Amino acid sequence: MNFKEIAEARQSCRSYDPEREVERDKLDMILEAARLSPSACNGQPYHITVCRGDAAKAVAKAVQGMGMNKFASDAPMMLVISEKPYVATAALGARVKGNDYRSIDIGILSAYITAEATAQGLGTCILGWFDDAEIRKICKLGEAVRLVITLGYPKAEDKLREKKRKDIEALVSEIE
Repeated sequence: MNFKEIAEARQSCRSYDPEREVERDKLDMILEAARLSPSACNGQPYHITVCRGDAAKAVAKAVQGMGMNKFASDAPMMLVISEKPYVATAALGARVKGNDYRSIDIGILSAYITAEATAQGLGTCILGWFDDAEIRKICKLGEAVRLVITLGYPKAEDKLREKKRKDIEALVSEIE
């Protein structure tokens, strides 16, 4: 798949096949893509906790508060993205420029993870609704959880939906 094909095929999966496990080689490809993602000053201010089995089920419950994300129970795997401290140069840049580089870096990381998962024939959904304290406890994390990504095979009937996006003219301007 070229990148445009990946971008066209990637969607938020909300219907996982709970009987199909993610193969180790596919997970390794996703984690390697994550490792290669760019970050401010190459600091990689995040940690990925891979949750399978009972840990995935516990994290799934922690993303379902107030009736949200019910589909997460069927995802065989959860990737918990937690925040780590900046490297010194990125910390200085963040203070001087007033930019939250960690959030930017975690967004880029998530894009790399979801793109590679799509290339591997897997579905993902990036979740921002979760119980931070509960997931920290499950994953034995000291730092804040920023995102949870569900990962697994979509059910056969989970067809590609039409993308609803703004026209390019609404998103891009050019100047000379």
